[in-house]
Amino acid sequence: MTIQTRSLGSTGPQVSALGLGCMGMSPLYGEVDRAESIATVHAALDAGVTLLDTGDFYAMGHNEMLIGEALRTAPAALREKALTSVKFGALRDPDGGWNAYDGRPAAVKNFAAYSLQRLGVDHIDVYRIARVDPEVPIEETVGAIAELVEKGHVRHIGLSEASVADIRRAAATAPISDLQIEYAIITRDIEREILPTTRELGIAITAYGVLSRGLISGHFTRDRQLGAGDFRAVSPRFQGENLQHNLDLVDALRKIADDKGVTVAQIAIAWVLAQGARHGNDIVPLIGARTRERLAESLGALDVTLDEADLAAIEEAVPADAAAGTRYPATQMSHLGTEH
Repeated sequence: MTIQTRSLGSTGPQVSALGLGCMGMSPLYGEVDRAESIATVHAALDAGVTLLDTGDFYAMGHNEMLIGEALRTAPAALREKALTSVKFGALRDPDGGWNAYDGRPAAVKNFAAYSLQRLGVDHIDVYRIARVDPEVPIEETVGAIAELVEKGHVRHIGLSEASVADIRRAAATAPISDLQIEYAIITRDIEREILPTTRELGIAITAYGVLSRGLISGHFTRDRQLGAGDFRAVSPRFQGENLQHNLDLVDALRKIADDKGVTVAQIAIAWVLAQGARHGNDIVPLIGARTRERLAESLGALDVTLDEADLAAIEEAVPADAAAGTRYPATQMSHLGTEH
């Protein structure tokens, strides 16, 4: 298939209309199949997906090493088209716990050195701190990435889950290609202030969580049990009455999808694409497919056209703020730009 490309903001690279979010290929949602993960990366590249998104803290480097192996074993023609988007800054402990974020310039350069080694690349295409470090001015963090750009270790500077104020301060420091932030039919906080700001500044959105960690994929069942190693086991949206309410929203989406002859996942991804299409295609959804089967389903969203009647029906079925429960546990919500 031929996948259209998008400019990642006014200063960023050309990327595929869908990116591949690789976090789930590390054991954050339970056990994973390494061989299938690598095969899925190869299948994505072969289909024309160019943007591979990861974080150096996903399973303490596991995800970067996985992508590094996938790139090493991919045909040269595909490997040369791959663009890496890397988040850094989250501090972990040996028990898998999450601590603070570190955005000091020395730390930025240290994180980058390790990522380059694990990925097996000579540069990172888009580099961004996962959450703004409240103890370090964003100008210092972005300035350190800008120095990496000057030396050729990084090509473009991104942001992740930043507030409006931090977006403006970062953009005044150096060119920003995109803001990575959660955006989905049931996660629309960015529409109030963040999207207008990024559009004013010519900054694209790389949207993660477009299927809300599988919640609105159409594949999550009411009786599904989440293991202790699954991040969603502590996510408020997957708890008790919240889960039942949210799956009622999925059932409403399913009726619309059935009428169009597509899957729930495809209509959810197509909805995010449609929001970007209204503004110069400035939103690139990251699909978190962990298998080739789910990848093929997600890519099918590129063939789904939603007209105004479809979008109105989706809005009626799932209005903004219809979801029950926050998207992260309370301890993590304070780190999100949408909360400032």
